Amino acid sequence: MEATLIAVAALWGAAAGLLLPRAAYRFSVEPEEPWRDACPAGHALTGPARGWLGPTRCAACAVAVPSLPAGDAPGPPAPSVRDRYAPGVLAPVVTVLACAALAAATGTRPEAAVWVLLAPVAVLLAVIDRRVHRLPDTLTLPLAGAAAVLLGGVALLPEHGGSWTSALLGGTALGGFYFLLFLINPAGMGFGDVKLALALGVALGWYGWAALCVGGFAGFLFGALYGAGLMVVRRAGRKTGIPFGPFMIAGALTGLLFGGLAA
Repeated sequence: MEATLIAVAALWGAAAGLLLPRAAYRFSVEPEEPWRDACPAGHALTGPARGWLGPTRCAACAVAVPSLPAGDAPGPPAPSVRDRYAPGVLAPVVTVLACAALAAATGTRPEAAVWVLLAPVAVLLAVIDRRVHRLPDTLTLPLAGAAAVLLGGVALLPEHGGSWTSALLGGTALGGFYFLLFLINPAGMGFGDVKLALALGVALGWYGWAALCVGGFAGFLFGALYGAGLMVVRRAGRKTGIPFGPFMIAGALTGLLFGGLAA
């Protein structure tokens, strides 16, 4: 049964992960800029859900820049618009691994469905933050609300492994902690991180304070190790800003795996 659950979770992760690159491309803009609606060459993005779903290769670009006929002398490299405008390998792979790991740690408990449903959104946020150092409210706030509502429903089902009350307290605690850090050092902690902390705190709090502490500490640890590594190779200094969202999410994944195995 658990092997089947892991396989289903991995298939879901693969299907959802393949949809992430285009969404990440569209969301990866600077604040106050509209979401992207065209490829880098200016061709409109088409497809289901008003162009939010679809491949990451522009068909119009492929037609506009055909391959050289056989025998022609090679000229300068073809324009980059022929390439995928949103590389689509890493995000789907990470999504598959995350969904499978969460299913394996949680087993047949009903909250496994919540973790697997929300994991692709978390991966999408990590990709966007890595690209433009931004965590859009369009994703962070619905993620927090969805986590709270879905876990509230799971709490009504038998054999669940957590507490909805502790989940809400966890979201309040972690969100409040990040808000305090934001007030102390706004330049070092973005308000998007505060909103993301609400969602991650709800998820971690489901398994209690131990999981919340593990997940919260792991995020800071991962971020510190990454920053130290950049300084060692002289690619960053002490004041260099790094996107913290991916490390928060990786830490939360660690905490959920710990909580799921311990429950």
